Amino acid sequence: MSKKKKNIEELLEEAVVPDEEQPYEVPENWVWTKLGCVFEQVKEQIQPTGNEKYIGLEHMNKGGGILEVGNTEGVKSKKVVFKKNDVLYGKLRPYLNKHAHVEFDGVASTDILVYRNKNIRANKLLNMYLGLPQVLQYANENSNGINLPRVSPKAMDNMHFPLPPLSEQKRIADKVERLLSKIEEAKQLIEEAKETFELRRAAILDKAFRGELTRKWRRTNVNIEDAEILYSKIKESKRGKRKKTKEINVDELRYSIPSNWKWVRLGDVFTITSGGTPKKTVPEFYDGNIPWVKTGEIKWNYIYESVEKITPDAVANSSAKILPKNSVLVAMYGQGLTRGRASILGIEATCNQAVCALLPNDYILPEFLYYYFMEGYQRFRQIAKGGNQENLSATVISEFIFPLPPLEEQGVIVDIVQGIFTKESMIQEVIEMNIDHLKQSILSKAFRGELGTNDLSEESAIELLKEVLQEQVK
Repeated sequence: MSKKKKNIEELLEEAVVPDEEQPYEVPENWVWTKLGCVFEQVKEQIQPTGNEKYIGLEHMNKGGGILEVGNTEGVKSKKVVFKKNDVLYGKLRPYLNKHAHVEFDGVASTDILVYRNKNIRANKLLNMYLGLPQVLQYANENSNGINLPRVSPKAMDNMHFPLPPLSEQKRIADKVERLLSKIEEAKQLIEEAKETFELRRAAILDKAFRGELTRKWRRTNVNIEDAEILYSKIKESKRGKRKKTKEINVDELRYSIPSNWKWVRLGDVFTITSGGTPKKTVPEFYDGNIPWVKTGEIKWNYIYESVEKITPDAVANSSAKILPKNSVLVAMYGQGLTRGRASILGIEATCNQAVCALLPNDYILPEFLYYYFMEGYQRFRQIAKGGNQENLSATVISEFIFPLPPLEEQGVIVDIVQGIFTKESMIQEVIEMNIDHLKQSILSKAFRGELGTNDLSEESAIELLKEVLQEQVK
């Protein structure tokens, strides 16, 4: 016996959210309904031919939008079909808040839900709505799975949605797009400011290692211990442990330094080592509590923990070794921006063979060494040598020439640089936080009917909802 088709009154009763369940008050000519009552969830799947545009979760930006468009060449599994003006929503790991309004036809990963309404403005509104914190909270609360949580399509269809009248939808979409366009312009200015800061940072670091930041300080601190004496102490402390390095050639010197500083090679003043990788065929090695740092975790930061941890047996049976706190780590291998980056260990840890460690001593501040690698980042990357992938090595790093100031002056330089960088970073964070807050404020007002665009004399959105539901009883 076939299931009886519901009439429009029954569908309307199911679609309208009761007053006591409505998340917040909206204008009286709006209506709270369920997402699936207004937007069709597209379920059509096809086997790609290899010529389609493809969107996977990796192609979607966290917080909304498309990063890039992929293709289906070599794809063997079925994908969900989407059309121009559809809305995509990533159901896998919903905390990433991936959603987008698309302007082309294509296919999407089955971990992406596709929503459609014949009204383009409604689709744009849905994409805006999906970016609200309340949607993110709802999706996370209705997800299953620990490591790879997914929100169910049914849960998304049942999510409450504030539906404005048709004309109001257009006004809201137009006004929000104008306002968000202004925000994007502001973001672009922030990005340009970041580029200016990068240039300013490079200039500050250049002055730091030429002794120009502390010129006035030296005039009033003439009796401090000369770097030559400091170097002698370092040599004495490393007696029998120093690796032989080449004499410094005058042609290697890139600039002049103060008379009480000294040019040295890193291998002369630091104990330099690298790590190792315990056998992957012994999984018990990776079930310990000793931090094991890899190059991807070295990103101009202090390191207080690591993704993977190993056991004492793993250390004993590999070339990995316990590195002391305040060691400066340098990524020797790595694609993209990784190679040449540095970090300071805030804990005892081990590292893999792709990481070089400069062990701490009593005569050179780890922060001063850290800024040295930051200042020379691009230069050191060009020095890297290798086959198909350019790499640094502990031997190459030990030959880097290093401007050694007196210990007291190192501290002054670190304080000046840290002070400038901290202030710049705080300003950037506040600006970016305010920009994001402004965007959320605009979207929140839009879906509360508080943008000043609503006209109460217009026909209620309940009539629009009836029209949509009427299609389901035909």
